[in-house]
Amino acid sequence: QVQLVESGGGLVQAGGSLRLSCAVSGRIDSNYYMGWFRQAPMKEREFVAAISWSGHNMFYADSVQGRFTISRDNPKNTTDLQMNNLKREDSAVYYCAARTGPMFYFSVPNYYRYWGQGTQVTVSS
Repeated sequence: QVQLVESGGGLVQAGGSLRLSCAVSGRIDSNYYMGWFRQAPMKEREFVAAISWSGHNMFYADSVQGRFTISRDNPKNTTDLQMNNLKREDSAVYYCAARTGPMFYFSVPNYYRYWGQGTQVTVSS
């Protein structure tokens, strides 16, 4: 059974930093790419960042470009999201997700098969 577990969320002041981590356990039968999404109250889940299996291809939402960095460590089965210069509008529950196959539609939540339970990030002014 595949499990994704996020950690590293919390409360931070605007301008501060947090580092989220996603640990993958269980067997995924093929190379998989990873995505981070977030969902604020009363809003739809939105794409934040994605990274290919090799780690060579990374994609970001415009709203986080230049502030967030996605990375992965395949031997450790972890994917991290370094978040710098956080803003109040970054407050949300953050989810990691995994998908095998070609890296199409990486920004579409429904395209991912495996999801974590989420971790809360709250940015105060």
